[in-house]
Amino acid sequence: MSPRPPAPIPEVPGILTSAQVAESARSIVAMQESDGAIPWTIGEHVDVWNHVEGAMALMVGNEFEAAERAYDWCRRTQREDGSWAMKIVQGEVEDASGETNMSAYLAVGVWHHWLERRDFEFVERMWPTVRKGLDFVTGMQLPFGGICWSQEWDENGPAKINREALLAGSSSIYQSLRAGVSLAELVSDPQPDWELAGGRLGHALREHRDLFLDKSLFSMDWYYPVLGGAVRGQAGVELIESQWETFVVADLGIRCVSDNDWVTGAETCELVMALDALDDRERALQLFAEMQHLRDEGGRYWTGYVWPDEVNWPVEHTTYTAAAVILAADELARTTATSGIMRGDSLAPHFAEIGLECGCISADRVSGRA
Repeated sequence: MSPRPPAPIPEVPGILTSAQVAESARSIVAMQESDGAIPWTIGEHVDVWNHVEGAMALMVGNEFEAAERAYDWCRRTQREDGSWAMKIVQGEVEDASGETNMSAYLAVGVWHHWLERRDFEFVERMWPTVRKGLDFVTGMQLPFGGICWSQEWDENGPAKINREALLAGSSSIYQSLRAGVSLAELVSDPQPDWELAGGRLGHALREHRDLFLDKSLFSMDWYYPVLGGAVRGQAGVELIESQWETFVVADLGIRCVSDNDWVTGAETCELVMALDALDDRERALQLFAEMQHLRDEGGRYWTGYVWPDEVNWPVEHTTYTAAAVILAADELARTTATSGIMRGDSLAPHFAEIGLECGCISADRVSGRA
């Protein structure tokens, strides 16, 4: 079966036109390296999480050839244990550590591609890479349900495991596991271990956030349990309200770190998507409009803005910021097959909380199966 024809590029009336979204996608292509890698900015490093986010944005912008070169890069650069090097600069490894959050996210990108193109041959080609990545990730789960954030490498290969879990990273992994299970069903290769890990992880994100590393200065730790899908409904609303005044800066966006007078575009757009997932569209649209002060010529986006000094800082345009804008536009527009991936509309159902090792009563014991 031939891939589905391109969908219309989304627009958000009064904020971004489809032509502007397409222009931002082209700005990412302009910074893509010859081997398909999407660096943070020209000359900067590549990490596979932001790289995949960039590939997803290219799909939304109908830059399919560039997106598939990015996905081919993922297949070529994955290591035997299922991880990727944390930092690669122009083809050279700068930090060989394997981060679990990064290694999981390809599943979301491949599922996103499937929603857009319905290209089963592409899914089959990418499936072994997705499976190895998520096997690496689920093998790093801690007893309370969080996922170890990384494994260091030395001259002999994989070395020390950093046995602490990051809240934002684990929240993103929860979304990746749902995407991975969706892909597993599509290719008829069930992965019950992923479902078990997902249930334990979701429980930890809802009930044991105090057991993750304390990174509460960072806005990502605030909204990511909602964005990743583990915390929704009234609990999600309450979580967002709990730190709204700390992080949201009127007319500018949101702080990256609570004690710095610096707003960043990518974090603002991620909060936009989290709000949209809670059906808080009014504030989502308002924040999305307010962060457009970071837009520059050619559809590029500045990383952030320091408002006391009235300067963009750092002095760079980043692919991941443009990608976050494009994906937020897609979620808000609700006109494409890919819209809703952050809301979880197309993902596998939330996982049952069974086989818990944190001391809580799990669903299998409650129902009498154990």
